[in-house]
Amino acid sequence: MFTGIVEEIGKIKKIERGSNSIALTIQANKVLDDVKLGDSIATNGVCLTVTDFTEAEFTVDVMPETLRNSSLVDLKIGQEVNLERALRVGDRLGGHLVSGHIDGVGIIKAKKREDNAVVVTIKPSPEILKYIISKGSITIDGVSLTVAKLETNSFNISLIPHTAQITILGKKGIGDKVNLEVDLIGKYVERMMEFAEEDEVESDSNIDIKMLKDKGFLFA
Repeated sequence: MFTGIVEEIGKIKKIERGSNSIALTIQANKVLDDVKLGDSIATNGVCLTVTDFTEAEFTVDVMPETLRNSSLVDLKIGQEVNLERALRVGDRLGGHLVSGHIDGVGIIKAKKREDNAVVVTIKPSPEILKYIISKGSITIDGVSLTVAKLETNSFNISLIPHTAQITILGKKGIGDKVNLEVDLIGKYVERMMEFAEEDEVESDSNIDIKMLKDKGFLFA
């Protein structure tokens, strides 16, 4: 579990490609302070497991499912990435609860300056857009942000100078891809509602008061 508060920007040093997977070696500093094999480090918002490390870099494996559903497939040597270690019990929760399990990819459609902030317009897929609400939380490339405005097929976020400076979002341009993870609550509510609707259908079609009376189990 993560918070969406990026700790540092790392740099891709090596990419080993398999038939449908990759291994990434990432240059870093702060996230290596107390790293251990098996630790989780969010890389552009994707939860990845440390398989090897030195004092200056760490290696992670990226499985086919992750490549299909994130922008990691497009990474190149020398490219910068947002990094965050997993949340520790007792830490301050500065952002919101982030799983590191990406829901999909969005495309930056527009950027404009508004006083000291930069407003970024992102177009997600309809499957992701349905979970996004105005003033709700969303994770973009591992950064916890608030939805400033919701449109028919896109949404806006506002980057303060600090966020633009310490993450890679300030360097992203129109047409660039970003990893998106929506707030967990909406997905859990949707799933529970699906079961509630199934239970209601089963109740209506199989057992009710009239059926019990007709079968002689109840008497008027």
